[in-house]
Amino acid sequence: MTAVAEVRRAVTELHQELVRNQLVAWTSGNLSARVPGEDLVVIKPSGVTYDALTPESMVVVDLDGEVVEGEFAPSSDTATHCFIYRAMPDVGGVAHTHSGYATAWAARGEEIPCVLTAMADEFGGPIPLGPFALIGGEEIGHGIVETLGSHRSPAVLMRSHGVFTIGATAHDALKAAVMCEDVARTVHLARSLGTPVPLAQEEIDALYDRYQNVYGQR
Repeated sequence: MTAVAEVRRAVTELHQELVRNQLVAWTSGNLSARVPGEDLVVIKPSGVTYDALTPESMVVVDLDGEVVEGEFAPSSDTATHCFIYRAMPDVGGVAHTHSGYATAWAARGEEIPCVLTAMADEFGGPIPLGPFALIGGEEIGHGIVETLGSHRSPAVLMRSHGVFTIGATAHDALKAAVMCEDVARTVHLARSLGTPVPLAQEEIDALYDRYQNVYGQR
């Protein structure tokens, strides 16, 4: 199987994880992956339902968002994804969702404070808020790159829009999206009971270092 074909298959399967984890509704949301060793990206076609997605329906674009392979138009967020890939060469995957709890924080125009060990582990601090930008061009990408450039977080809440996550792989970006929604829900519940207690910076740093460098199989 060629590299492009393998990425098309993987991206198709990961889109089903967006549905399974209840991060998307109808045709909203998308996920993309960089093709290893190539200036190419595989991304979801625009307006196609998740149950209709196949490896063949995935669209291959270059880093400027121009279609290289595929019979469908690419996602309306393609310019955003491609801007991130050009600006952040270490990023191999990007996910975008409108998951309910995290997007509610984005609608409030508020970052999610770091009050949980799970947040310190995965995000290394608060999940930041990025600026509002209209859909369709590179402006959202500019806001994402600028916001994440000063944070350890792989997730950003774009104001009044939704969640964008990045990772070394598309699987990593998906995981960040799942974890973002999970902690957004928990912190929302905590706030309904009172004022959550923030973690101290030294606690956040220690938790982040352990999770990133010690936890799991090495």
